[in-house]
Amino acid sequence: MTEAAARRTPGTPCWVSLIVHGLSATQEFYRALFGWEFRPGPDQLGPYVRGLLDGKEVAGIGQLPPDRHLPIAWTTYLATDDADLTAEAIRSCGGTVAVGPLDAGEAGRLVIASDPGGAVFGAWQGSEHIGTMTAGVPGTPVWNELVTRETSMVAKFYQTVFGYETEAVVSADFDYQTLHLDGRPVAALHGVGQSLPRDRGPHWMTYFEVADVDESAARVVELGGHILQPPREGASGRLATVADPEGAIFTIVRSSSDERP
Repeated sequence: MTEAAARRTPGTPCWVSLIVHGLSATQEFYRALFGWEFRPGPDQLGPYVRGLLDGKEVAGIGQLPPDRHLPIAWTTYLATDDADLTAEAIRSCGGTVAVGPLDAGEAGRLVIASDPGGAVFGAWQGSEHIGTMTAGVPGTPVWNELVTRETSMVAKFYQTVFGYETEAVVSADFDYQTLHLDGRPVAALHGVGQSLPRDRGPHWMTYFEVADVDESAARVVELGGHILQPPREGASGRLATVADPEGAIFTIVRSSSDERP
């Protein structure tokens, strides 16, 4: 793969990862739900595996040290050409850098940060590992959306740090902005006001493609997870919001077309 082919446009969601207490049990959950296989990844932050579909990397799962009690949540990583410069930009724009910048072996360089509203995200400067290597098929992340109180202030943060162009829905009661790079939608910001869960605060939501939302939602429950928002029709497909056995929340979607939720 050439360097030009491998490069992800800065700001593009390029990877999702999850840090949990029970690594082996979590692997079994996602293996049964999405059909992932696993191989070891860099272990700078502790034991870590990458989930694969047909041999192609899809997502990462790591293990928390026993003495750490952090929220269990999927983290969206946004591509960057320079993790150090991105960390400086995050700080200067009112965000907080929690981890890094640090090298993850030969794979690349990472930052874990939070935006001014408190939502956690990562920035990834890919080297040997550029991110998710397959998309669109069941079991892959297909969309990333920030759920926050209101979008106007936080949109400025992401625009300044990553260079997005934004397209807002013009509506008195729907606060939604799509983030574009090179004229293409790559992610979204969704302001939900007082509907924001008190126990979660602002957060990035990962959408995973599935073949059948109702069947997959039922499977989540069988495997020890639970359903937060039952299957329903959305603007671009059928979707449901669920949680794995440790409480990591994600959305499953059957996209109705090439459009994303």
